This record gives sequence, C-alpha cells and structure tokens, in this order.
Amino acid sequence: MLLSIPTLLLVAIFIFSLMGLLTLHAWSRGVREQTLGYLGGMLLLAALGVALISLRGLAPNFIALVLANVVLLLSAAMNWTAMRVFGGRAPHWPGIFAGPLLWLLWGVIPGFYDDLGLRVTLYSLLATCYGVLSVFELWRNRQRLEAAYLPALLLILVHTGFYAVRTLADHGVSLEQAMASNGRGTAFFSFMLFESMLYAIGIAYVTLAMVRERAELKFKAAAYADPLTGIGNRRAFLSHGERLLAECKRRGEPVTLLLCDLDNFKRLNDSYGHQTGDQALVAFSQVASQRIRQEDVLGRIGGEEFACLLANTDEHSARLVAQRICDSFHALPLLAPGLLSVSIGIASSQAGEHDLARLLSMADHALYAAKDQGRNRVQVYQGPVSAPAPTSPAATNQPAPAE
Repeated sequence: MLLSIPTLLLVAIFIFSLMGLLTLHAWSRGVREQTLGYLGGMLLLAALGVALISLRGLAPNFIALVLANVVLLLSAAMNWTAMRVFGGRAPHWPGIFAGPLLWLLWGVIPGFYDDLGLRVTLYSLLATCYGVLSVFELWRNRQRLEAAYLPALLLILVHTGFYAVRTLADHGVSLEQAMASNGRGTAFFSFMLFESMLYAIGIAYVTLAMVRERAELKFKAAAYADPLTGIGNRRAFLSHGERLLAECKRRGEPVTLLLCDLDNFKRLNDSYGHQTGDQALVAFSQVASQRIRQEDVLGRIGGEEFACLLANTDEHSARLVAQRICDSFHALPLLAPGLLSVSIGIASSQAGEHDLARLLSMADHALYAAKDQGRNRVQVYQGPVSAPAPTSPAATNQPAPAE
C-alpha cells in the first residue's frame, strides 16, 4: 500500500527542516566546524526545494520546475562541500554552482520543461555526479580524517546509487498524478521521498559523530602535547613510555633512557630574557627530534628537562645518540656558538630493569654526575654510590673502645 504523497511531502519538509536546524544548532554551540554549517545548509535547502515543488499547480511553473530544482541541486552541492571541507579542503564554488547553471542552460532548450522524462534524467544525473564527488572527497582524504568515515561513505554510496538507478530506470511521474496516487511512477516517487528522509537523518547523525570524534581526538592530543615545543608533555611521555617498555620487555629487547637538562638555563633567562629561553627549549626539542627514530618516545617532562626513551637500543648505541644531541645543540648559533649546552644522563634496561620510574631515577643520578663533572657532557649510570668503609681505630690513631 502506498503512503499518501501529500503526507510524505509534508513530512519530508518537516524532517529536512528539523535536521537542518539541529545541525546548525550543533555548529553554533561550540563545535565550530564548517562541515556542520554546510551540512545544515544542505538540509534547509532540501526542505525549501521540496516545499517549492509542492507548489506545482498553485504557483507559476517557474517556481516548481526551475527554482525548485535549482535549490535542490544546490542542496546536493552543499552535501559534497560538507564532505570536502571535512577532508580539509576549501569549498569549490564553481563546482557548487555548476549543477544549477547546467539546469538553467538546459531550460533554454525549447520543450525541455515539457519533457518530464528528460527533466528526471538530467536532475538524477547531476545529483549522481554530486554524490560521486562526495564519495571521492571522503575516500581520497581518508588517511587524515581521524574519524570513522565508513558509515558516511556507505550512506552516500547508497544514496548516490539510488539516483544512478533513477537516471536509467525512472521516466518520472507528474506531481498531479503522484498526488492522486496513480500513474506508473508513483511508487518510485514515494520511495524516493522516503529514501531522502532516511538519508537526511542518517547523514546528519554520522557527520555529527565524525566531527565530534575528531574534536575529541584534537582535545586529547592537546592534553598530551607541550604547548611551547609541540612534543609530548610529561603525561604523554609517561603513558607512551610505559607502553614502549612493556612491548620491549615482552620481546626481550633493551631500552635506554636519556634524561636531558639544559645547562645554566636560569642564567640564560635572566641574561637574555624568557623569550630567548623559550627559543632555546624549542631548538633543543627540534635537535632531539631529529636525532631519534619514529618509534622512540620524546617528551618535555619539566621546565628545561627532557626525557627520551630509545626502543631496542643498548647502552653503547644510546651513548652515541646522546653525544650527537649534545654536540648538535652546543653548536647551534642561537646566541653565539658554544653558549648553549645540555647535560644528559643515561640509564639502560639491559640489567632487566623495565620500570620507568626506576629508569628515571637511575638517569637522574647520572645526570647529576654529568653536572658535577662540568656540564655539557654525557654520563652513563654507574650504579649507586657505595658508602665509605669504616676505618679501624689503628688507622685513625684513636684508642679502641673498652669492651
């Protein structure tokens, strides 16, 4: 049994308007993502287009045959633009207006608006093109979307496939026949309205989910990043470092920790200003990042203190890395060659030590030893300093205590 076409048209206008307003509301309430703005515009344009089509017979044909389809094609273009913007690309304004302009140009051909089948074929073909472009935008940007894009991709594919089938199989039905629920294409017209409503609800939901997922990932990344240098902060280092240690312990691989502290940093700030001190911190983070591998973990864990966990690296190899970092930073011409220096303490897990807190403590002892020996140097942890052995009374020329 067919649903009432007038009822479907009214419900479609209501759903498109509601979903469009809700999407724009989400965009305005803090999730300042342009994707939601374009998607909300798409849904409101769809509501306007369906409303104009519903005026067939009550208003001039220009409104229902020309203006309505131009608005609906703009709606399809906004759908493509929303996916394009979500992928990090700017709106393509010539492409947005290409479909509506083609519709207007075809309208100049005599008899175009009298041929229902030709109008349906052209509109469906243009809508299919915009759908294919939407799928293309999601697919080519999939590596940097940082969100689960497959639901949106499948939804757009199904919607585009519907219009591709319509291009070949549907010859259209006049609105008068559809309203009267008779005519060969009435069933397809009903299904088209129903499918469009489901698509509007689905695409609004999955797009909002993608936007929120990516926003949450950005907030999480910001919480784990040092705002000055851009590398991981203490929280990120401890979290990623524990994971790296667990993996290396499972595989039986050594891990070595470098604990780095910029020398005389307070004096640098006092003499040259905090801006110069910030430049020194950024410069060191860049030097250290360039000397380690992608799988290693680097973080700023204190004011001028950095830590680097080298995966599958023994003590000898780690010392070479640390020396390259030390030499490269010392040679930077930020102030004058030689004014910048860093001391580095090294602690290795080769002895079976895969506890991050313990490694940090060991490297800290080595770091202080490097500072005591003149700074601008690399020092390997040598074990705890043993207390001096007690001397005998004879050696100190003191009488022995009476028993």
